[in-house]
Amino acid sequence: MALDWRSWLLLALFALPWDSWGGEADPVTSVMWDYYHARLLDGAPFVFDQRVKLQAPPFAEDARQVPIQVDASAFAGQVERILAWAELNPIPQIFDFAPGERVLLRLAIRIRIEQATPLRAAVLTRDGLWHVGSTQIDAAGGGCTAPSVVRAQAGWEEHLGEVLGRRFVLADASRLRLQIAHPMDNGLVGGIPEFYLNQAELRDASGKILARLELFPAVSENPTLSLDLKDEGETELWLRDNNGNEFKAAL
Repeated sequence: MALDWRSWLLLALFALPWDSWGGEADPVTSVMWDYYHARLLDGAPFVFDQRVKLQAPPFAEDARQVPIQVDASAFAGQVERILAWAELNPIPQIFDFAPGERVLLRLAIRIRIEQATPLRAAVLTRDGLWHVGSTQIDAAGGGCTAPSVVRAQAGWEEHLGEVLGRRFVLADASRLRLQIAHPMDNGLVGGIPEFYLNQAELRDASGKILARLELFPAVSENPTLSLDLKDEGETELWLRDNNGNEFKAAL
């Protein structure tokens, strides 16, 4: 049966890429976007969206310790997951964050950068659409393959899993800023296998999970982490590494 012009128009519309449905053009130059769209977002509908604020320094002065911050506050009450990755890193994934209702949609962390790369933060809303924030970072390189600073320190094993933290009162939140003693070995340095924190949960005083966080070896040694809560109630951080070691800290 022949198709009339209306049917051809409808087929043409559905053939458009998802970011063409009222979205923005890719704000960074990327040769890898299609690959990560398929691999990490399962080819799901997406838009490039400036409301996802991804902040990073324009140049990584220390490629082993690069601060980034993701702010998805514009989607309050709608978010299921937030993913972040560095497209040209040998191990690109940074975190997979599932915030609960008491946790604000802001997260800061330090990462490794191997070379200049686009950075992405993808926010999944309840309607099944990914909103992608982007930025570009320049670097001299080598942050992922540099020898471990932690392992060069005598007695580092005795402090494994120690959490140093402080709570700050903000205008709209209570901020937890933490540093966790762990080498976060990524397996790219000769003779040292992967050994890194891969799971974290923030819990309240009763044990209820407030947020879940999956971490990857792109996260820096002795990782620092900032989370914002809507209240000042007691919390506990539970951590687990890929060797099965578990750590807890009351905050």
